[in-house]
Amino acid sequence: RWLTCRSLPPGALESIADTIADRLRVPWFSGAVKINVSLVPPLVLLPVFLHVAALHFLLGLIILTSLPVVVLWYYYLTHRRKERTLFFLSLGLFSLGYMYYVFLREVVPRGRVEYYQVVTLTCGLILMLAALSRAKKNPGYLPIPAGNEKPSHEGLPNKSVRGSSSGLHGISGAASSRAVNGEAKGYCRMSAEQPEGVKKDWCTKCQLVRPARAGHCRLCGRCVRRLDHHCVWINSCVGEQNHQAFILALSFFMLTSVYGITLTLHTICKGRTPFVALFYCPGAYSDYSSALSFTCVWYCAIVTAGMGYIFLIQLLNISYNVTEREARLALRDNTGRRLLGGLVIDTGQYNRGLLCNWGHFLSLGSAPPQRSAEDIV
Repeated sequence: RWLTCRSLPPGALESIADTIADRLRVPWFSGAVKINVSLVPPLVLLPVFLHVAALHFLLGLIILTSLPVVVLWYYYLTHRRKERTLFFLSLGLFSLGYMYYVFLREVVPRGRVEYYQVVTLTCGLILMLAALSRAKKNPGYLPIPAGNEKPSHEGLPNKSVRGSSSGLHGISGAASSRAVNGEAKGYCRMSAEQPEGVKKDWCTKCQLVRPARAGHCRLCGRCVRRLDHHCVWINSCVGEQNHQAFILALSFFMLTSVYGITLTLHTICKGRTPFVALFYCPGAYSDYSSALSFTCVWYCAIVTAGMGYIFLIQLLNISYNVTEREARLALRDNTGRRLLGGLVIDTGQYNRGLLCNWGHFLSLGSAPPQRSAEDIV
């Protein structure tokens, strides 16, 4: 119908795309394994783009400028649709592997990189992957009610439920089976007798009472203790149980990436400091090997700059004991203070000073999570 310029029925293209995605499988011993379509583009397009960018300076400028734009466009597209995707995780892991491959194949054979430097870079990469693997684990999901049965809110007494040590706020009221904006079949309405400022901690989607600082992730469909944000680069939430591993992975990435960039620039741009060589490296395009290495250096520099910004925001948030989720809510409700040129939003609710804030962060996940009021009920 498309080739003959006839109209297609609604949803036809989506159905075709879903069918192709379902049929895209590889043979395996236990049966055909389905391949996630979002894993394929980075594996194919990244080497092609980098090799084309190494052909000429202008091609490199165009491609390295357009790549971040395409990635940001795809991020906003999936974020608007509230979709989970493995594209960013695949892009990150394959970029690490491919940059390491180019380093071993094109840079090390030149003889200017010592053995211990290769070992140091390899160890940094391994430590970063280990921290990333830990960050991919349970971020601190609140337990789902037994039997996957969502308890009825009507069974709760018409009194405020207060937690003495888990930071729960009072909730009351009867549940309704009506949908709110098409998102959930049930909601909680606060009683008129309750004082103002009482925070609603009843999650209408998970049907449970959340402890303080917990939040519901719309992408994962779960409530997470001390939810910071949903990170597309690890395809998981960052919460109470994996926030330390997330920061550790970012730290190892920054150190390893800067170290690899420095070694490569010292090799292909002799006699120049890394910062100067990044912008002025005569002879970088004299041969294809140097051009490819220089192109990969610029690709790594762009990615490192983006991750460095994320890392900086995380460090500032930890210093003020505020999460990304709390900062967004404070901006929405106009209850926070913009500090350091707007890089951090201080809510003042949990800020106890720099040392106490970092001590609190370093103790995350050390104690067993306290039971919520939903478990008690």
